[in-house]
Amino acid sequence: MAVKLFASIMIGSTETEMKLYEISARKGFHLFDCLSCRIDLGSDAYGRKTLSGAKMDRLIDTLTEYRKIMEGYHVDSYRMVGTSALREIRTALITKDYIEHKTGLKLTILSNSEQRFLDYKSIAAQTESFENVIRKGTAIINIGGSSLQISVFDKDKLITTQNVRIGRITTRKRIYPEARNNAHFEKLLRELLSHEIAGFGKLYQKDRQISTLIATNKELQLLFRSLYPQRESLIITREELSDACSRIVPMSPEEIVKKCSIPTEFALFVSPAVIICLFLLEHFESESVWVPEISISDGLAYDFAVENKAIKTGHDFDEDIIVASRNIAKRYKSSQAHIRNVEYLSLLIFDRTRKVHMLGKRSRLLLQISAILHNCGKYISLTDVSDCAYNILMATEIIGLSHAERKIVANVVRFNTAAFPSYDELTQVDSVSMEDYLVIAKLTAILRAANALDRTHQQKITDASVAVKGSELVISTTGNEDLTLEKGTLEEENSLFEEVFNLRPVLHQKRKQL
Repeated sequence: MAVKLFASIMIGSTETEMKLYEISARKGFHLFDCLSCRIDLGSDAYGRKTLSGAKMDRLIDTLTEYRKIMEGYHVDSYRMVGTSALREIRTALITKDYIEHKTGLKLTILSNSEQRFLDYKSIAAQTESFENVIRKGTAIINIGGSSLQISVFDKDKLITTQNVRIGRITTRKRIYPEARNNAHFEKLLRELLSHEIAGFGKLYQKDRQISTLIATNKELQLLFRSLYPQRESLIITREELSDACSRIVPMSPEEIVKKCSIPTEFALFVSPAVIICLFLLEHFESESVWVPEISISDGLAYDFAVENKAIKTGHDFDEDIIVASRNIAKRYKSSQAHIRNVEYLSLLIFDRTRKVHMLGKRSRLLLQISAILHNCGKYISLTDVSDCAYNILMATEIIGLSHAERKIVANVVRFNTAAFPSYDELTQVDSVSMEDYLVIAKLTAILRAANALDRTHQQKITDASVAVKGSELVISTTGNEDLTLEKGTLEEENSLFEEVFNLRPVLHQKRKQL
């Protein structure tokens, strides 16, 4: 590929930045310019749930200037994203429309799971040995404005990611006014963390040893770069972090600005960030924490470079989404043998009917996740499986999926057993686009057929072939198992598949000679 210029714009809680990259197949991608404007959107967003006119005007002026710079560089492509500061205001959609109208730039407001996924893609983008880093127990902690995200890796795989509603801005705004002094603030924050992280440990960490801790946070980057300017990489020992905490917490924001050369907008939130980081380092019993000097913008550039085949990723990020889904299924005691069989059959039908459904790779992933999670509702109720499953999935964060994608999965799982509605009926109880409704219909039809083929949960069909022949979808298998229930259930589920694809699924069994 020819050299392309890519711009990534990130609208964050305390700063709005634009990074410019050169991307080519020969050199991969590298940063050649970075601009940043400090705008404290988080204080308004997390407190008033809206942005003041002055801050909105400043944001628009900044983004307009960024657009002029992109035009001056003749940028080939860009992506602009908003994080929790835009996600959590009451008028998020109106604000998004206003920003797009005033700047002419398309804006994507990231869901929390998308934002955290980009966080660790940013780390992968800057780390040649990312696979080795996460081979042993590793926790990536993102200390955000309104929440703390903890993602645990082991043996190259994402084990779990959980969001804790404790952030550097919200704790400063809500807890600090209650505290008698800075030391009391640290005590209160540690008490709050102790309760929340104890629950995380029991449910998700268990006996897993976290040997590597990686923290992504702008305040920590600025602080430790100020304290250790000669270090190539900001790897901070527990003793150094403890010393920094004892020095920083007693300081006022003005003292932090003066002694550490940290901008005022960040200085306010240095203390909570340091306290949270030290608490987690102690909790996980890790000896040090790595604070990579990255941002979501690097993850955006990484994605663009991979999509344009400028670089080859050494890590399968889709597999992380799948592994995280499997762990959710285990949490809700789903039959592992059954869901693996349904997963296999669903993907087989999907792959053999590509010319019929015309869906892409991302839809295949959503189908796979739906197959893995389709039985989770039984954990709560055996009679109201569909609604229970929907509510579980809508309340469960699945790393890497947008809110709209999670809604697709939740609806596919719901209508695997519930009556499939018309578009008008569905939109009366759930907001989905016409495009997403069609994806839900197609994936539900496939999942229902696959689930019917393991009606008894005995995995009688483990080796099948699928072919479209005329008006039939012929599913062939060889064996001497009694498939009476599977054939009967498949016939019962035929109506939706026929309605969606104009194909009638039929099961053919070839007997083995004894």
